[in-house]
Amino acid sequence: MRGTGRIVRFDDVRGYGFIAPDSGGEDVFLHANDLDFDRLLAKRGTRVSFDIEDGPRGKFATAVLITSEGSGRAGAGSKAAASDTDEYFDVFSAQEFKEAATEILLEATPSITGEQIVRIRAAFEGFARKHGWIE
Repeated sequence: MRGTGRIVRFDDVRGYGFIAPDSGGEDVFLHANDLDFDRLLAKRGTRVSFDIEDGPRGKFATAVLITSEGSGRAGAGSKAAASDTDEYFDVFSAQEFKEAATEILLEATPSITGEQIVRIRAAFEGFARKHGWIE
């Protein structure tokens, strides 16, 4: 069964966390091996879709994908074809892209300045827009 929800916590060091499903009920266990995206993007509040499976210790998520937020569309968010092999990827809003890029830059280089972040983000945003990676 496929579900949607928000990551309520994720420990990158330990490689696990929990998702609060939109359907309610108990939080669903999330392991880093089941993420279909970079684990650095697994932050509190991130909207995701996932398959729900039952295990000996309760429900756990597999095939976890980031979904677009606030799109007003049904389903798992905005999708665009990645190739003719039926693979898909999420298309981020410009704001989602900026937030993700900022988090990645700060985690990779804690000494980076605000001015450097703004310049790097602007360059990547232009590149991402040109390739249809953001709306």
